[in-house]
Amino acid sequence: MRYSKYFIPTYKEIPAEAEVTSHQLMLRAGLIRKLTSGIYTYLPAGLRCIKKVENIIRDEMNRAGAIELLMPAFQPAELWQESGRWDYYGRELLRFKDRHNRDACIGPTHEEIITDLVRKEIQSYKQMPVNFYQIQTKFRDEIRPRFGLMRGREFIMKDAYSFDVDDEGANRSYEIMHEAYSNIFGRCGLKFRAVEADTGAIGGSYSHEFMVLADTGEDQIISCTNCDYAANLEKAEVKPPELPSENGGQPMLTLEPVDTPHIKSVEEVTSFLGISPDRLIKTLIFVADKTVVAALVRGDHELNEAKLTAFLGAQSLELADAQLVEETTGAPIGFAGPAGLKVKLVADHAIKKMKNFVTGGNKKDVHLKNVNLDRDFEVDLFADLRIITPQDSCPKCGGEIQFGRGIEVGHIFKLGTKYSHALKALFLDEQGKEIPIIMGCYGIGVGRTVAAAIEQNHDKDGIIFPIPVAPFEVTVLPLQLHETAVKETAEKIYKELSDNDIDVLLDDRDERAGVKFNDADLLGIPVRVTVGVKGVKNGLVEIKMRGESASNSVPLQEASAIIREKVKSLYDSLK
Repeated sequence: MRYSKYFIPTYKEIPAEAEVTSHQLMLRAGLIRKLTSGIYTYLPAGLRCIKKVENIIRDEMNRAGAIELLMPAFQPAELWQESGRWDYYGRELLRFKDRHNRDACIGPTHEEIITDLVRKEIQSYKQMPVNFYQIQTKFRDEIRPRFGLMRGREFIMKDAYSFDVDDEGANRSYEIMHEAYSNIFGRCGLKFRAVEADTGAIGGSYSHEFMVLADTGEDQIISCTNCDYAANLEKAEVKPPELPSENGGQPMLTLEPVDTPHIKSVEEVTSFLGISPDRLIKTLIFVADKTVVAALVRGDHELNEAKLTAFLGAQSLELADAQLVEETTGAPIGFAGPAGLKVKLVADHAIKKMKNFVTGGNKKDVHLKNVNLDRDFEVDLFADLRIITPQDSCPKCGGEIQFGRGIEVGHIFKLGTKYSHALKALFLDEQGKEIPIIMGCYGIGVGRTVAAAIEQNHDKDGIIFPIPVAPFEVTVLPLQLHETAVKETAEKIYKELSDNDIDVLLDDRDERAGVKFNDADLLGIPVRVTVGVKGVKNGLVEIKMRGESASNSVPLQEASAIIREKVKSLYDSLK
């Protein structure tokens, strides 16, 4: 590819709209351009990166036995209503009516569509297992699109769906996809980790997120330093505390109301009463599927809404508004407590260990001291409801945990019969009995993968692409194009590399050397070959690897072979 005949519009300045590094560099390097909020055009160089990731995905998915198809972006509402997600999915689902006034949406995911296809085409256990995948544009109407391709409204996604006759087969399909994803992100040159995750709006019983490790990642990852346990912050389990013996605890003190005028927050209450936050219980009022529920956590802990939603088996969970809080507790926000509440009470395990603690008094400007479980109130259910902290230990082995950051690029789910049961995707087993198909689903954000590669690999000068996803493997920079020897040498190297299937960009623009160097660094091309007058006269060209400060001069006659070996070594280092 010749730079002069290509289209790579670069920026020197950082665009004001771009908040994170990948967004800044993808705009500056001419990989993407914004159309409107959360929607981008992939420019030629950016599209090359996207296609390289897609090719790796296809290769590994095909190797894993998955079959590619392509489903419509248009999805009729009837299928979503049949699955129960039409109302549950929320405003991220872009709904519209066609000219016949029929409800429809633009697909954010394709569980309903693939299940509808399979229920019509697969009726026997002999037709399974099977796994279908596609690479297709999705749309989710994010309330606050940000970070470029990290959280856009329109995006390219690989989604796959497995269908099995039993749980054993479904587990096998899940493990095959887990291995395929590990191969995909490894071949993309990324440092990543698979972590346990919440299933969210997709549903199902079990899932893993594939996280690219990066300090700028918006997701927190918890991992054990002693075993292989890892989870995202939403999913990370908290080991229940050991309870004191019945005779070893302190005596229960007399319940005591205390006036706390205009004092509501944990910080205000604990400071006013001269206690530590772990002596206080927060009572939070939620609406779970239209039912009011009170959740209790210790004052120094933070409630994990994903855990609470999963524990309740709720389709939706919302914090109650001020009016509902007052109707439920008899007091304004900030004074709720468990004593006397006539709603379902669920509490974090840590509450079991507490005695003589402080709660809201369910009365304006009143808190209660020396509150005790069982004597003053009863909890309906205990569960792990809080966000893990650095002071906690590994829930599996009790070892020390560490916190890191990551960018989600893939997510795999065990769906079970969530969709096959709702949409009646049934098959006949060996005994002729009709039962629901067991499903799994598996997604990769293609654009996010490219953006994550940039977040993980960059410096002050620009992108440092891993070679498998770089728009070009090599760039050849002739510095004095008016010199015949320079031009002919650059052309010769360019042709030799191209003839040997090296993805090479010849920067044949009539630009200053500094401009060419800056653009090569900005674009993140792994191998740079500089052809200059002085070097050519001495029979030499200069080779520099992106991300390394030193360059090497090599004999012109050996340059093509050395460059090819450099490219090969970069790929070999990822094996």
